[in-house]
Amino acid sequence: MSHLPFDQLRSRLCGPLITPADADYETSREIWNRLYDRRPRAVVRCESASDVIAAVRFAREYDLEIAVKGGGHHAAGYASTNGGILLNLAGMRTVTVSPAPQRAVAQTGLTWAEFDQVDQAFGLACTGPIVSMTGIAGFTLGGGIGWLHRKLGLGCDNLRSAEVVTADGALVTANDAEHPNVFWALRGSGWNFGVVTSMEFQIHPIGPMVVAGLVYFPLEQFSALVERHRELRDRFPDELTTWFFLRLAPPVSAIPKDWVGRPVVALALCHCGAVEEGMKWVGEFTRAPAPLSSTAGAVPYWLWQKSLDVRWGNGFYNDWRGHYFSELHPAALEILTDYVSRLESPWTDIKIAHLEGAVGRIPETATAYGNRGARFALVIQARWERNEESAVQIAWAKELRDKLAPYATGGAYSNFLAADEPHRARRARSGKLSSTPRIEVKIRSRERFSRQPECSACAAGSGRRRVSEATLRPFG
Repeated sequence: MSHLPFDQLRSRLCGPLITPADADYETSREIWNRLYDRRPRAVVRCESASDVIAAVRFAREYDLEIAVKGGGHHAAGYASTNGGILLNLAGMRTVTVSPAPQRAVAQTGLTWAEFDQVDQAFGLACTGPIVSMTGIAGFTLGGGIGWLHRKLGLGCDNLRSAEVVTADGALVTANDAEHPNVFWALRGSGWNFGVVTSMEFQIHPIGPMVVAGLVYFPLEQFSALVERHRELRDRFPDELTTWFFLRLAPPVSAIPKDWVGRPVVALALCHCGAVEEGMKWVGEFTRAPAPLSSTAGAVPYWLWQKSLDVRWGNGFYNDWRGHYFSELHPAALEILTDYVSRLESPWTDIKIAHLEGAVGRIPETATAYGNRGARFALVIQARWERNEESAVQIAWAKELRDKLAPYATGGAYSNFLAADEPHRARRARSGKLSSTPRIEVKIRSRERFSRQPECSACAAGSGRRRVSEATLRPFG
């Protein structure tokens, strides 16, 4: 293994191949979550689908694990590998928008900030995450909860077609007509069905102005805020998406100075309809209980989507764990209040997304994403600065997850699973999985091996996988 013929692979690539002997190896192998310090045998900076094909075939021949780094923003560290090959897709960044059919085709390395910079130029968007530096593919393949899911459905619900490099290094198209089982699996199951090299999205008229912001309350008002939300939510329009954020108050201008560092709860909202209507809903949440402050107002959608980025950049240790809830039980609220009141890291927070709307109206088995009947999705996002804190921070997140489990549905969301929770992966899938034990991929005869980036473009998800089998099995 120490004498692998990487020169042969290098000769087949458009992009560079980097090994530990190269000066930029250390920066090339870095991922968003410092908790995972893995050392791939080589990093391929892909410039086109042909680079992905060449790397997959090489890895198959020499039985090497593959990791795929798109945005690399998943907390479980899937975008890296020890001793395998890391496919870095940051060089694949083209997006093509067709305004009339409202479709967009995007290359792998794009983040949602870059994707929306283009589609918002046409007043269009689809559901992206609440942190815009996230890669477009990993988010979508895992499901896709964001600011627009109640109006437009999940990110995966807006996927119309994908091109995939299969385990034997061929390029296939997956959509409703071609390889429909693979297409079903790609929408919410995660990242184990090949390397996705092109994504076509349905995009919709959004904005450009939305009403969005954070309404801050003392943590002691959490139960009262949830009750107010419960009173109002039957009247919520699909245009209104809300989240609860629980954390220590950050040092921002919207927070009174004497509250910085104290535990707070914020209602984060985004209303993508008429500005006047959105402001009426802001008023509903600023009457009672009385907030500490509010940043809610009219803002360009692309700017609002970037508003949380400052807290979620590289260089930190992270551990994410989640649950679904059919209702926020008073006992669960007490547990959350207790654990947040004891927070030490100013970077940690807990987020609770209100689902329903378009998410719940799509049939449970239409895609691999499960748990459409849940009303709320919760994620515990432990985040800290020094490695010596890791054991304590992870233990805190695990303990809180376990304390909340009796009040949860038992389901799981792929994008909120920790690396040590593989036993929960099937709880993230829809019921159709039990009748789909095996997904066969027949390779189409027209393979594309262009050595130039394809202008129709490509996108790929994050995930580690071995490529020793041509038949792709769920979660293998």
